[in-house]
Amino acid sequence: MAVGVHADIFIPGQSAIHRWATRPKLLSLLALMFAIAMVRHLVLLPWVFAVVIGLYLWSQLPLTYLLRRLPYPGMFIVAMVGLLPWLSGETVLWEWSFLALRLEGLQTAALIAGRFLAILTTGFVLLGTTPFLSLLEAMRSLGLPPLLTDMTLLTYRYLFDIANQFVTMRQAMRLRGYGHVRQTVSRQWGWLVALLGSLLLRSYEQSQRVYQAMRLRGYGHGTPPRYLSSHPSGRMTLALPTGLIWLAAISFVVGEFFLSPL
Repeated sequence: MAVGVHADIFIPGQSAIHRWATRPKLLSLLALMFAIAMVRHLVLLPWVFAVVIGLYLWSQLPLTYLLRRLPYPGMFIVAMVGLLPWLSGETVLWEWSFLALRLEGLQTAALIAGRFLAILTTGFVLLGTTPFLSLLEAMRSLGLPPLLTDMTLLTYRYLFDIANQFVTMRQAMRLRGYGHVRQTVSRQWGWLVALLGSLLLRSYEQSQRVYQAMRLRGYGHGTPPRYLSSHPSGRMTLALPTGLIWLAAISFVVGEFFLSPL
């Protein structure tokens, strides 16, 4: 039996971040992420981590929630910035043969990786403390076109279904001999191409079936339906987290302004 993929990354809780109204939470955390993205000086990075770690602790999300989701984006950012300390800069810190570790490249890599980790953690706090339907309702109430919210909902819903199909098809391939030690690399790549092609065709066919079913039920005619979340969280407006997050975001922007050369 294939291992299922969980379709919701929201974790119910009673923390202040869970009870924070969805719209101010979304706007505040997005402002914080944009402010972190504007940081250009390493001296601000410890303060960024202090705010993000405090936010994560305040949300009362388990540490395993973050650790399970960081490896894949972490590998991506390591692949992106891993060569910077060896290629960028003029101040050599360590040298061996043709390898030279440079200070400027190391600082740039640390800054990029630090901002990426902080923004990613803030995004996980948002997704982990807010039901996805509540997020879509908030985005629609803030002016996002209904078509985009509907597409986001369908993509989110069927992405996990496609992932389950991928797991099932990969297990079927293994039962039929995929990955055998005697197979050549080209043969294994052929299997993978066939798997991805079949998955793409299935996804396209399923999207057509879903679209036809929605049209038969009146989608596109009249007022777009509202998303109904069964979870009561996100209805209480809390001034404290809103004020603190906006204060932190503004502080990063002001600090970056004063640290930047005129």
